[in-house]
Amino acid sequence: MFIDYAKILVKSGDGGDGAVAFRREKYVPKGGPAGGNGGNGGNVVFIVDRNLSTLLDFQYKRQYIAPRGKNGGSSLMDGKTGPDIVIKVPIGTLIKDEASEEVLCDLDEDGKEFIVCKGGKGGKGNSNFATPTNRTPRYAEPGKPGQERAIILELKLIADVGLVGFPNAGKSTLISVISEAKPKIADYPFTTLEPNLGIVRYKNYKTITVADIPGIIEGAHLGKGLGLKFLKHIERTKILLIMIDITSEDYANEYKTLIGELNNYSKILGKKKKILALSKADLIDPSEIKKFQKKKIAGYTGKILVFSSATKSGLQELLDELWHQLQD
Repeated sequence: MFIDYAKILVKSGDGGDGAVAFRREKYVPKGGPAGGNGGNGGNVVFIVDRNLSTLLDFQYKRQYIAPRGKNGGSSLMDGKTGPDIVIKVPIGTLIKDEASEEVLCDLDEDGKEFIVCKGGKGGKGNSNFATPTNRTPRYAEPGKPGQERAIILELKLIADVGLVGFPNAGKSTLISVISEAKPKIADYPFTTLEPNLGIVRYKNYKTITVADIPGIIEGAHLGKGLGLKFLKHIERTKILLIMIDITSEDYANEYKTLIGELNNYSKILGKKKKILALSKADLIDPSEIKKFQKKKIAGYTGKILVFSSATKSGLQELLDELWHQLQD
């Protein structure tokens, strides 16, 4: 199950208390203060694990509390620091403060770490408070409390190319043909109910990462269909591949609607480089392909690509264009 949103509570460990103790040695009836310091509490640390692809685990566990530091002991023995609690998340996870909605960290690289709550500092033992006028202090510091905060985890896929189109434009079929991804494919709208990520092997061991999201419909930016839930997954992409069924009766209107939904959802999406491709070329006469490539669509000045996932015609040209644009 693909889960890209979670709310959890995290708390770092409290610091251990400092100790009140005195030296007790033979022939030293009145030894000085010897209370050790308390250990620091454990931190709450997030770390990126490239083997994870969903926030599903956070549906079952919503509280993460790090251990407290150990109290100080006698004979100047300091308490041990509480161990950190390490929480693994997928690449592309945003950490937000729930109260302010401030983005605390963008975990966008494998192995990247972020301490969201630092452990409380351990209290000082009475050995730290001896003075010339008070040689036997009988007090010590308590440990400082750890930090606690409610946070939001939001996953945004990281890919080179984002596939954008109406339901049944052939996005899932394309990603299944050019990569090892195996999305559900059928001849009805909204077959894709969650994002799919595919790794395309290009020439000489090069790769292109492609993200397929559920089809957009008019009003997606307002929450209609599945668009609002998944449009965020193409915010990180470098290029948007706009796909339109070649049998459509109105290319210009479909393109205008798709671009409008992207612009209304996010200015970031509106400014991204776009490539227009007409899918399902196997449904037209091959002699008419050049005619489709020369079509004029308002708002689009780039090259129009025509391809078929079924017959694989035009796919190499499509991949070459994607690679060329990515290098630019």
